[in-house]
Amino acid sequence: MQSTNTKGSILITGCSSGIGRVTAVGLKKRGYRVFATARKQVDVEQLAADGFETIQLDLTDSDSIERAVKYVLTNTGGRLDALFNNGAYGQPGAIEDLSRNLLREQFETNLFGTHELTNRVLPIMRAQGSGRIIYNSSILGMVALTYRGAYNASKYALEGLVDTLRLELFGTNIQIVLIEPGPILSRFRKNAHQLFKKNIDVKSSPHRNEYAKIESRLSQKGAAIPFTLDADAVLDKVILALESPKPKIRYYVTFPTYLFTTLRCILPWRALDWVLRRI
Repeated sequence: MQSTNTKGSILITGCSSGIGRVTAVGLKKRGYRVFATARKQVDVEQLAADGFETIQLDLTDSDSIERAVKYVLTNTGGRLDALFNNGAYGQPGAIEDLSRNLLREQFETNLFGTHELTNRVLPIMRAQGSGRIIYNSSILGMVALTYRGAYNASKYALEGLVDTLRLELFGTNIQIVLIEPGPILSRFRKNAHQLFKKNIDVKSSPHRNEYAKIESRLSQKGAAIPFTLDADAVLDKVILALESPKPKIRYYVTFPTYLFTTLRCILPWRALDWVLRRI
């Protein structure tokens, strides 16, 4: 990482709360020049009030992505040391209850917008001869769980895109890193519950009995899943991804991530399905 008075500049998406917010705060304290972005203007205003350099960035809007990148480059003299692709959300629901539009919306944020932002940043890093691009993926990019199909699919696709990009950038000194969290305390579940109520027709679904259990879990306060960690656990891995001379390709976060990636390697597929159905 190159720097003048700081450890370097980093652009972070999805900083309104949770992992993005905690990472922005932690890296700023550590000496990074953090450009913290959020989709909603009210969250941008709060970030500014808290002392961040910030701009609105909506991953579903190409103009918003372009404005955000230009803002960063204008304020850094054309340099960007790192990008943390964190912005994402999860649309719950059984596969057969997801419309084409719902699936498209999930991919617009979690995949297409992230891809477009990355492609705008890559020429900058190529020109300066270095950079770090970190993606916040998920254990659900490696194993599937029921009623999370839209999110599963977006993260599976992200993993394929990122793995390919890493191979294509070999020898450029642009490091590509995936963070793989399991359950983390954030507003993710609350936001997912709102989307579930808005977009899923529970009464008409053959899964309506299971949906009662899902709503109960989504509406719980605090940790609804065992081994849930605070977002600081992700911050620790982001710091490693930024500061290690040779960062790992993947950093796992939480016990379930280690467990299920191991089970995926050692169990037959049907045995793994049996385990995953019972989560």
